Amino acid sequence: MVKSNSDVSIRQNLILAELGNCDDELSGQDLHRKLHESKSSMGLTTVYRNLQVLIKKGLVRSRNLPTGEVLYAPVERDIHHLTCVDCGETTPLKGCPVKNIQLPTTKDKNFELLFHTLEFFGLCQSCLKQQRT
Repeated sequence: MVKSNSDVSIRQNLILAELGNCDDELSGQDLHRKLHESKSSMGLTTVYRNLQVLIKKGLVRSRNLPTGEVLYAPVERDIHHLTCVDCGETTPLKGCPVKNIQLPTTKDKNFELLFHTLEFFGLCQSCLKQQRT
């Protein structure tokens, strides 16, 4: 069951607020830095631990880049990307290609969907041009 914001700790609410203030996704380190700048400082390990809790509660989504970096955003922000496997550049897609897909109901599979991710991997024009020369 998805938890409401009243079911999260003060630190988790600070993280959610900072993610909500950002127009894009943030890495754990970027989030840590922004919290420190806003005087809501907490340790980097605490940031990552609370991000994992928020993911399990269905309030935050994560996306892994080919570089190994993980980016975080509120689940309400349904963004999908084209990601270059060479340089890591990402381009957001307009809209959600799977928004209207028919998934089994909770009763059918005893499963409650919290969020989804969709990402396409390839080569950006710059990296593709470099490989061809």
